[in-house]
Amino acid sequence: MRAMALETPEPQTRVAQGPLGLSFCGLPFASPLVLLSGCVGFGEEYTRVAGFSNRDAGAIVLKGTTAAPRLGNPPHRLWETPAGMLNAIGLQNPGVEHVVGEILPTLDFTETRFIANVCGSTLEEYVAVTRRFDQSPIDAFEINISCPNVKEGGVAFGNYPEMSAQVVAACRAVTAKPLITKLSPNQTDIRENARRCIEAGSDALAVINTVMGMAIDVASRRPIIGNVQGGLSGPAIKPIALLKVHQVYEVARPHGIPIIGQGGIASAHDALEFLLAGATAVGVGTALFYDPLVCPKINAGITDYLRAHGLGNVTQLIGALAAPRETQDCAVSG
Repeated sequence: MRAMALETPEPQTRVAQGPLGLSFCGLPFASPLVLLSGCVGFGEEYTRVAGFSNRDAGAIVLKGTTAAPRLGNPPHRLWETPAGMLNAIGLQNPGVEHVVGEILPTLDFTETRFIANVCGSTLEEYVAVTRRFDQSPIDAFEINISCPNVKEGGVAFGNYPEMSAQVVAACRAVTAKPLITKLSPNQTDIRENARRCIEAGSDALAVINTVMGMAIDVASRRPIIGNVQGGLSGPAIKPIALLKVHQVYEVARPHGIPIIGQGGIASAHDALEFLLAGATAVGVGTALFYDPLVCPKINAGITDYLRAHGLGNVTQLIGALAAPRETQDCAVSG
């Protein structure tokens, strides 16, 4: 049985209107677009950019938050790569008390849905952060299980299904609000991990987190990233992310579990691919760094596609991938 939330704000509406409107874990999304954690700060990163509006996104995932403040990793922490970007910020954040007490009151919850990104280096920290956010108006939680488990020698929770399930179950016990588990591609079998997280109480899945990589300065012969390795995001990982969404959808669909597909989405064409592969919503992240106004362009492109194909709502695209063409052996003439 799921625990009752200590404080749950009254929903303004349960159904988002228009061709892009949908319900995600019972939350009304005005658009299938989700602004990803770490790319928009705590929801205020681009609000001073002319033409930018949080209303263009169905939801915004706040920056990763831990129990205590963190300074993050040493520089360099960002590095542009061909068709992508490496990042190793190291979860720099002011701590959950500051976020709940000082930042959340400044957000306009009539604009969009706000999702907390819960991080921790121990099971107990995940629980503490989730419990504190549960006492706030936050709409849902994204559990970042790619964080290292210090009690297991720095092994990431998300790389092992059993550890992932333990985190989900522990967070599930202290909130009734929607839980979205962010799955890592850096594991042996993402489908098994997805299955275990669903069984443990996850209401949705975010697929995928960044792919681990590195860059080297050949002049100094040293790693460019101060932490040696970082997470690769951007168009370079889109084919990987698409496949993982397709694989996880096969597991999630029988349970009615929605997916936020993410990884290299920079256009309406990209977003449509993820929807067809099985995503209910699509995450936009790295693209915002070079085009803060990309969201209305993607929304317009999806709307045009729906109109061109005689479809009334974006949910009609979810998992609507046609069967692959049958292959025939080619006869070789001698």
